[in-house]
Amino acid sequence: MGLFDDDFYSTKISRRRSRMHEASSGSGGHKWPRRSRRGLATWQVAMICSVASAVTAVLLFSLVTGQLTHEKAESPAVIGKVAASSGDPYDRIIQAAALVRPAVVSIINHKEDNKELNILDESALGSGVIYKKDDGKAFIITNNHVIEGAGKLEVVTVNGETRKATLVGADKVSDIAVLSIDAEGIKTVAQIGDSSKLRLGETVIAIGNPLGLGDTLTSGIVSYTERTIPVSLNQDGVYDWEQEVIQTDAAINEGNSGGALVDLNGKVIGINTMKISDTGVEGLGFAIPANHVMETADELAAKGKIARSYLGVYSVDLNNPYVPLAEDQRKELKLPDSVKDGVVVLDAVGPAKVAGLQLNDVITKFDNQSITSTLSLRKYLYDHTKIGDELKITFYRNGEVKQVTVKLLEKPEE
Repeated sequence: MGLFDDDFYSTKISRRRSRMHEASSGSGGHKWPRRSRRGLATWQVAMICSVASAVTAVLLFSLVTGQLTHEKAESPAVIGKVAASSGDPYDRIIQAAALVRPAVVSIINHKEDNKELNILDESALGSGVIYKKDDGKAFIITNNHVIEGAGKLEVVTVNGETRKATLVGADKVSDIAVLSIDAEGIKTVAQIGDSSKLRLGETVIAIGNPLGLGDTLTSGIVSYTERTIPVSLNQDGVYDWEQEVIQTDAAINEGNSGGALVDLNGKVIGINTMKISDTGVEGLGFAIPANHVMETADELAAKGKIARSYLGVYSVDLNNPYVPLAEDQRKELKLPDSVKDGVVVLDAVGPAKVAGLQLNDVITKFDNQSITSTLSLRKYLYDHTKIGDELKITFYRNGEVKQVTVKLLEKPEE
């Protein structure tokens, strides 16, 4: 008995029709003359209907998908070990993960403060990606904040083997560091993808060591391909740098930093770096694009550091909504009413001191380019100048506009 008490989808004769037929042909009733032509049996009707339905379905599917052709179908393209046109996205996730997992390691940072007590806390754990082998060594990309303040570094491979790691170089601005380990027994090196070709909504995988749970895999999509977020390099609450990142909703937790963000072709397209952790916030994770990572990693591997221009000023923004100057401080600068933005010098050392800059000078231009904040000052130095350049600085001192030329030196190690 069906839910709606009907036999619309049944090939059997309706019970109601059977009872009506019996009543009309029973003893004592009037019988209508039967036709001499013999009808098809029930099973024959069912078989014909089934075949007709199947043929119709195949024809409709072929017309819709455009696959009705006399040519032989081509085999799916294969990139590495992952079928690029595989129909099942979950199969592609499994294949991509299997391709990259052996190249993702856990990193243990035995910090100087905890060295004697041999204490490991959550901040001492991170992840890394083996990206090349050279001269008997395997090189690993991770985040600078993962290895910062390290007394001893160890790497745990996917098969559970622990190895001593050596810091090759680190860069605080880009938050990238490179480690090296003995390459013996290391068979897998991650393939690096082209992050500039990422598409919004593309499926990605995050692999790493969240909360010490090594060899963990999460998946999500690319929520935004080129998100620019403010960063406080000195962790003082003042944003003095901007980081271009890939935004994803793949779960990234403490310990995932330095791990791989992977596309469905099994290629690393980003290095996981941070997440937004706040009440009511979900699915906001960020990774440094692979193209930016590799530029920094190659220089770190070759030179051990990133060489940048150095001016030598400690400053505060003239107009910072988060840390505003007091009214009496602004009056002390004696600025014209037309000057709304700039950078106030708190101290001058190195090239800036040699050029004559001093306390309470307000920098407004570099080479006729407006400087509105410490962030724009640093970005101009790092992106538009090189070591040895002469930089023309426009600034105000006691209300008067002045200019000075500074020869930039190499930024000293911190």
